[in-house]
Amino acid sequence: MNQDKLSPIEGIKEKSDGLRGTLAQSLKDNYTGNVRPDDEALIKFHGMYVQDDRDRRQERAEKKLDKLYSFMIRLRIPGGVISAKQWLAIHEISELYGTGVLKITTRQTIQLHGLLKYQLSDTIQGFLLAKLDAIAACGDVNRNVICSSHPQVSPVFEQIHNYADKISKMLLPKTQSYYEVWIDNEKIYDRSIEADPLYQDKYLPRKFKIAIAIPPTNDVDVFANDIGLIAIVEEDKLIGFNIAIGGGLSTTHGNEQTYSRLATVIGFSDNEEDTMKLIYEVLTIQRDYGNRSDRKLARLKYTLDRLGVENFVKELEHRAGVQLQPARAYEFTERNDRYGWQQAHDGKWYYTLFVENGVVQTYQKEFLYNLSKLAVSDFKFTCNQNLILGEIEEEDKWLVEKLLVEHAIELRNSKLRESSMSCVALPTCPLALAEAQRYLPELISKVEPLLAKHNLGEEEISIRMTGCPNGCGRSYLAEIGFVGTGPQEYNLMLGGDRYGTRLNQLYKKKIKEEEILSHLDNLFGQYKEEALAKETFGDFTYRKFFA
Repeated sequence: MNQDKLSPIEGIKEKSDGLRGTLAQSLKDNYTGNVRPDDEALIKFHGMYVQDDRDRRQERAEKKLDKLYSFMIRLRIPGGVISAKQWLAIHEISELYGTGVLKITTRQTIQLHGLLKYQLSDTIQGFLLAKLDAIAACGDVNRNVICSSHPQVSPVFEQIHNYADKISKMLLPKTQSYYEVWIDNEKIYDRSIEADPLYQDKYLPRKFKIAIAIPPTNDVDVFANDIGLIAIVEEDKLIGFNIAIGGGLSTTHGNEQTYSRLATVIGFSDNEEDTMKLIYEVLTIQRDYGNRSDRKLARLKYTLDRLGVENFVKELEHRAGVQLQPARAYEFTERNDRYGWQQAHDGKWYYTLFVENGVVQTYQKEFLYNLSKLAVSDFKFTCNQNLILGEIEEEDKWLVEKLLVEHAIELRNSKLRESSMSCVALPTCPLALAEAQRYLPELISKVEPLLAKHNLGEEEISIRMTGCPNGCGRSYLAEIGFVGTGPQEYNLMLGGDRYGTRLNQLYKKKIKEEEILSHLDNLFGQYKEEALAKETFGDFTYRKFFA
C-alpha cells in the first residue's frame, strides 16, 4: 500500500498517542458542544459517536447558532447478556443523562443517545461501576462480538456463547486511554503495558465484525460479518466451527466499486486453540493488506476479493499454523426470535419481549425497571433488536407473569411487524438520507392490510429499512428491503431469502410511499396466485424476477 496515499484518518490514528489525541482538552472546551475535529474520529474507539439533531439544523443556522451537538454511547456487551443489577444501572443512567431512551442495537448491545459533552465522563464512570464499558464498541477495531441469543436452541448453548467473551477479550486494544481520559484523568506514563502486537499504532483499516451462529437459527445474520462462526453440534456436543470470512453489507450510492457481500465459508476448525488462532490471524491479514487509502473500500470483503479466497486462506493457514478442515454440514431453518415463553434444556424459563426497532417504550421501560429490582432474571439482547428475560427459575416465573399483566405487556403484533428491523437514521445519524426507525412502524401499519387482503397475514416476511446504503439495519438481507435514497424515498429490494443466506436485489429505484404500497399490493397478489408449495415470499420474488 502506497503510504503517500493514506486517508486522513490513518494519520490521526498513528499520531493519536494510543487513541488519546486531544480528547482530554476537547472535554474542557466550553465554546462548543462538539470535540475537536481529529477527536471526532478517535472518540469512536471509546464507543461514542458525535451526532446532532438534524431536525433543528435549519432553525439553529437561521439564528447563527452552532449545531445542537450530542453524543451516542454504545456499550460493549459480548453475546449481549447483562445481569438485572446492570440493567438497573443502565436504566438509572439513562434517566440522568441523554434523552432517556434506551435503544437495543442490531449488534446485541444497547446505546444511549442525546448525551451532552459535559455528561460523558459521569456516564462512563456510572457504567464502569456496573462493570460495563464502551471500549472498542466503535472504531477501526473488532466491535461487539455477537452470538445466537436463544438458549433453547442447543444444550451446549452456554459453551458456545462463552466464545463471544473470549474472542472479545482477545481482540481488545491494549491502550489504557479509555481509563485515562474518562475515569482517572491521570496520565499513564508506563506505556510498556500498551504494547499491542495486533493493532500496533495503526489499528485496522476499517471496522471489524464477528458473529457466532448456532444452527438451526441464524438470528445473528452470520454471513453479514467479517468473520462468521457456525457452531457444529453433534449428539449434543460442540465439535467445532465452520469459519466464514468476508461478509459486509454497506455500499455507497453511485459508487459501483462498493457492494454487499456474504461471507465465504473457508473450512472447519475442531478445537478452541486453532479457532482462536485463525480468528486472530484473519485480523492481522486485514491489518497488513487492507485498503488504507479509501475507507469506502477498506472492509475485509474487499481485501478478500482483491487477494482471492485461495490466496487469503493459504496466508491464513501459514500465519496461524493451522490447516483448515473441510466445512461440515449444517442447516438454518429460522432467523426470527422466539417470542413469549420458552423453556430451555435445563428447565429454566425465558421470555422474549418484542421491542420494535429496538426502541424501549416507556411502558416497557417501567416494566423492565420493576423486573430488574426483583433480580429473578438476566437480560439478553438479541440481534433482532429484542430482549430476552432469561434464566428464570420455575418458582419465579409467576412473578414475571404478574408484572407482564400489570404493565400490559402483550404479544399482539403481526408476523410482519415481528419480522421487521430498522436502523436509527434521522434525526441523529449524520449519514441518513431518509427516515427508518421513525417511519417503518407507520409503513408496516399500511402494509398489514395489504397482506390481509391477500390472506397472507400469517406470513413471517422479513422487512427491513435503512436510511442510507450503509446497511446497519441489514436491509440487504431482507425479503423486503428498503434503502433510503433521499427524503421519503427508497430503493425497494427483493429476493432475499428468509434465513439470511442470500442477498436481495434492486427491484425499483427511488420510490415513495404510494408507489411502494402499489408495488407490494401487486407482488402479494402474484405471490398468492403463483407461489409454489411452501415457497417463501423471498424465494418467490427471486425466482420470478432475478433467477
